[in-house]
Amino acid sequence: MIHIAETVGVGSIENFLSTDERSQLASFMKEFLIAEGAAHFGGDRRTSIHEIPGHSAEQAMAVYEPAGRIEIPTIPEAAEKLLDDAFERARPALSRVMPSITLCRPWTYVEYGVGQHITSHLDGIAPDPLAWPRQIAGISVVIAQADAGGDFYVETASNDGLWNGQAPDATTHGYADGMWLARDGADSSATWFQQMPRTRWSVAPAPGTALLYGSQLAHGTLPVTAGRVAKFISWLIAEPTTAE
Repeated sequence: MIHIAETVGVGSIENFLSTDERSQLASFMKEFLIAEGAAHFGGDRRTSIHEIPGHSAEQAMAVYEPAGRIEIPTIPEAAEKLLDDAFERARPALSRVMPSITLCRPWTYVEYGVGQHITSHLDGIAPDPLAWPRQIAGISVVIAQADAGGDFYVETASNDGLWNGQAPDATTHGYADGMWLARDGADSSATWFQQMPRTRWSVAPAPGTALLYGSQLAHGTLPVTAGRVAKFISWLIAEPTTAE
């Protein structure tokens, strides 16, 4: 059963990546960006992993990453395997805090330069939270930290306006009884979300640490003020059991 605590929780896995693994990943991505052309994934990019219903990709990018970023949604095979192996090693630690997670989606590589950041938003469980699979949490692993700025943050809020209500017939849909589902459109394109009082908790994790943040928890990053941040992000999902 998926519990609401998983989808609004935070966690960390220290040493998710070793120093050598971080070095390998940095090398993989440097070679890839040189071979493919960094601008293709940065200033020249016209697509995004983020979508806002009724908005174009360009409009969604302006909301989520107003100063731009490098985004590579399909990373080299060797980098994907290294990260997948790290996820498999981390399963015991993951299962203690988010036990319903069964799978890690493909990884995306992102870089933020000076002035760049991602605005506050919720990822959400799924377009239809009663369908499978369900997104339980995001995962972020920094391989190169900025000289200043770029901290990751989550935002908590007690406002009723964040929620649609409880899941109908929760237990028959794989949720623990009393499961609440967040309202759609929780991002900076929505006036209600912009105006909602929230409390921000920020963190600058050690490189190689994996941060976990629930799919119904607002999160973002502060602007980089010096240097660059390089990280890999993905989403951790729950698949249906044979009984569901």
